[in-house]
Amino acid sequence: MATLDTDVLVIGGGSTGAGVAWDSALRGLHVTLVDRQDFATGTSGRFHGLLHSGGRYAVKDPSSARECASENRILRQVAADCIEDTGGLFVSVPEDDQEYPDRFLRSCRGAEMEVEEIPVAEALRLEPLLNPRITRAFRVSDGSIDSWKTVSALLRGAQAHGARVLPYHKVVRVVRQGDRVQGAVLEDQRTGEQVTVTAACTVNAAGAWSGQVAALAGCEVGVMPGKGVMVAINHRLANSVVNRCHLPGDGDIIVPVRTVCVIGTTDHPVADPDDTEPRPEEIHQMMEAGEALIPGFKYTRAVRAWAGSRPLLPKAKSGAVADDREVTRSHSVLDHEERDGVAGLVTVAGGKFTTLRLMAEDTVDMVTRKLGRELACQTKTEPLPGSESHRYYWVGNRQEEAEADEPDDPLICECELVSQQDLQTVVARRPAWNLDDIRRALRVGMGPCQGGFCAFRVAGILHAQQRYDRPEANRALRDFVQERWKGVKLVSWGHQARQDRLDRWIFEGVYDLEHLPE
Repeated sequence: MATLDTDVLVIGGGSTGAGVAWDSALRGLHVTLVDRQDFATGTSGRFHGLLHSGGRYAVKDPSSARECASENRILRQVAADCIEDTGGLFVSVPEDDQEYPDRFLRSCRGAEMEVEEIPVAEALRLEPLLNPRITRAFRVSDGSIDSWKTVSALLRGAQAHGARVLPYHKVVRVVRQGDRVQGAVLEDQRTGEQVTVTAACTVNAAGAWSGQVAALAGCEVGVMPGKGVMVAINHRLANSVVNRCHLPGDGDIIVPVRTVCVIGTTDHPVADPDDTEPRPEEIHQMMEAGEALIPGFKYTRAVRAWAGSRPLLPKAKSGAVADDREVTRSHSVLDHEERDGVAGLVTVAGGKFTTLRLMAEDTVDMVTRKLGRELACQTKTEPLPGSESHRYYWVGNRQEEAEADEPDDPLICECELVSQQDLQTVVARRPAWNLDDIRRALRVGMGPCQGGFCAFRVAGILHAQQRYDRPEANRALRDFVQERWKGVKLVSWGHQARQDRLDRWIFEGVYDLEHLPE
């Protein structure tokens, strides 16, 4: 069995783990980051894309609101290329508690948030499809953030400073000598080969799965996975993030994400963080709830539904509470030497995507103390790769780039404006990527056709370039289409049903996908 040595082993390649890897590498530590799948395929890759202003937590969870407000400002400086500066609105509708907006305004100011009440007429001018019956409106610094782009930038930055990253490497055993964790045994999910990573300190950043990782070391972390269902609409019904101005509930936020918008989210406890199958009633609940913010929302074309598991960590070690929304969205860094008598292991859990940098800073602060090394955090000021110019992403960027492309660089995905050169650039960075990994990097297959046209082109190009042989290309195509269908079949009605029928004719009638030769 091969053995790798490192200062810090980070288990979990979502936003928190990638943030820990970036922070550790910047401080001069040698770090190895591992995940059982591709990076950002868990909670980080399955949320609504909101860069929180803090407004959703201002009344019920002021400490989380304050953290979000502060980290929002920092991320806008160091991760600008991953952010679209949409701005946000909190609006009251007649059915809401009309005393709540005053509490909201006071709480936002107490959390040091940027907030401004604006006339209803101005809100309707900014967002013409808003419910014309809204009674009050507040402008906040919400935004839209691309999770995959952010995690990719974190990884590229960490690797540039010497980090080792190992996707598709599952932790099968934590190596423990007496009362000290000394690393872990990993299994490559593609080859079955095993490798041992020895580490001076191991960081459990597995999010909703952190309880399972801790158990491998004989420790307990009472993380509560909370399932949240979201639905994507095939175009932007609003260009700002729109929230209902009431205590957080189900289906009360619409986030513009690239060329679509996303409504979310439910919040229900689940025993297994992999239990993320949306139920039809949850999807219809989202569509109906959207009516309060944008009349006619339920008649729009929903292109996909999905769910993610939040890594909620109650302050009490024992765990369960009656309602997930009663659990703070702040994070905790657990020292298992102090807590459980097991040295060499640190767990970080809770928090939000918006607070990933702060979570990483607090975690690596603890790690460096345990290693006896005085190393200052640099992530407040060091921009991520691609964000050196401090310029925000703009939804028209890809159109601008496509118009400037050479005539011999054809589009392979019209929905997301992805060219053949874009594909070649990404594959050259990591040749072992499968089609779903490429989707996360380029958004291929995430537009209205959900891969109906572009998936075949991508597989064909990779086969022509001899990156896939024929059986591999056919298998990759089938797997990709099946994975897309999981989220599409749940919203197959109206306009989307017609698109589904067209895709099925292409898959079965033109390509006979089920009978492609191996």
